[in-house]
Amino acid sequence: MRIGVPKEIKIHESRVGLTPTAVRELVAHGHQVMVQKNAGIQIDLDDGKYQSAGAEIVETPQEIYAQADLIVKVKEPQPNEISLLRQGQVLFTYLHLAPDPVQTQGLIDSGCIAVAYETVTDSFGGLPLLAPMSEVAGRMAIQAGAHALELDQGGRGMLLGGVSGVPAARVVVIGGGVVGTNAARIAMGVEAHVTVLDKSIHRLQQLDFQYGSRINTVFSTVDALEELVSSADLVIGAVLLPGGAAPKLVTHEMVKRMNRGAVLVDVAIDQGGCFETSKPTTLANPLFTVHGVVHYCVSNMPGAVAKTSTFALNNATLPFVAALANKGYRKALMEDAHLRNGLNVCQGRLTHEAVARDLKLEYTPATAVLD
Repeated sequence: MRIGVPKEIKIHESRVGLTPTAVRELVAHGHQVMVQKNAGIQIDLDDGKYQSAGAEIVETPQEIYAQADLIVKVKEPQPNEISLLRQGQVLFTYLHLAPDPVQTQGLIDSGCIAVAYETVTDSFGGLPLLAPMSEVAGRMAIQAGAHALELDQGGRGMLLGGVSGVPAARVVVIGGGVVGTNAARIAMGVEAHVTVLDKSIHRLQQLDFQYGSRINTVFSTVDALEELVSSADLVIGAVLLPGGAAPKLVTHEMVKRMNRGAVLVDVAIDQGGCFETSKPTTLANPLFTVHGVVHYCVSNMPGAVAKTSTFALNNATLPFVAALANKGYRKALMEDAHLRNGLNVCQGRLTHEAVARDLKLEYTPATAVLD
């Protein structure tokens, strides 16, 4: 199969779909890999490394989209990339379609087969291709929040861990999944006062058992959210509904009650965000203020640490890329229900139920399209 890796064009996005190591694996299986010139240059993956691994270096994305059977990316295709997709071409990347009707319609109209990293599942009930970036984003959320708390960023002028004789900052993490757990770990590491809210008693018990008195766990209710958010110095939004839009758990009224200069970091912004006051921002201009509260809502947070993120992502995606290439998309998806859960759009039809529900579009089961 001919596999194409275009250079990412989203602002301040330096991750790359395949590393030279991944390219070498695919070439060893008999596949041809095209990589756009300088696709990995920002993270020390120069064209020579790709050529040594067996890749062909091409100048333009147009060449890749015109020739490749399988496109491997990191971020959702931008409008000028969607226009290059063609009937029957497989796109494997993060999509986050639920809050993005324009991209969804573009993929439907293209006739491509779009498989989303974020909805591929595993036998443990997890999301194995979202997990590595969730781990990165969770850890980054605390350092981003700590920076936003600085006075010259509009924050309260607080150090997360405090100092001798001065209390630590109060960090509230909404959601105890991969993002929330990693955010809590880093916040505890700098000696902040950490509270995690979740709807799962089982998950809260796990966190209590793991961290003991270093963490406070609270069952998530409207009352609990109102009380804890209003007194927090830093709130991390770490809620996920696989494939669907994130619920708006923190309202305008809750934000109004927060202290001036408190900080909200919305890691769920890719799926629409879990704060009513959120709007997507970029790494170039990450912060804005609403009701005196600083918001950090960057939709590609792991792109700020692109080298770590690229290698972590490739470790997870390579077996699935190999399956799609070795077997062809139809056989690979039919044989693996977990990979099939990643199928969002297939030749003009929307095949993920949560996306279809949130966008109020017609849903077609993946098996019906692949038969």
